[in-house]
Amino acid sequence: MSQPTAEPGTPAEPVVRPAPHRWLWYAFGGRLPARHRSWVLFDTTTDTWWARHVVRSLVQMAVPIIAVMTLVPADWGLRAACAGGGVFLAMIYSLAYMNETVEHRVVKAGYPAGTAQAIRDRGSSTKLQAETERKRAAAAKRAARYRDRTGR
Repeated sequence: MSQPTAEPGTPAEPVVRPAPHRWLWYAFGGRLPARHRSWVLFDTTTDTWWARHVVRSLVQMAVPIIAVMTLVPADWGLRAACAGGGVFLAMIYSLAYMNETVEHRVVKAGYPAGTAQAIRDRGSSTKLQAETERKRAAAAKRAARYRDRTGR
């Protein structure tokens, strides 16, 4: 029996959110079971995909930051400065390679490379089109009000 076909890049199966322990595994770069495949695509293509990536990065950084803050034999100010510098540098790298990292997650979930970016691009163009139509309608409404006031 064949699977129902959907638009390319759109999950045909329901979106199943992983349990907290599985999400932690996913945040650290682990592969989720196949039932969470569509959630990975949702996670990497929703409007807040970039914020989700930042949260995953901060979760990854929590382990070394906690280690620095508890194990380094120095004053608390120095520990905090080291931890802050580490977070700053790690976030620079995390944000610089955000698209590649997200695409890698989608590929690990079983989708072709470029799927997440294509879906985000399609969503952006749809939103842009809707915004353009809204602005055109508003401009037409203003023009009609102007014509009514001036009698032209």
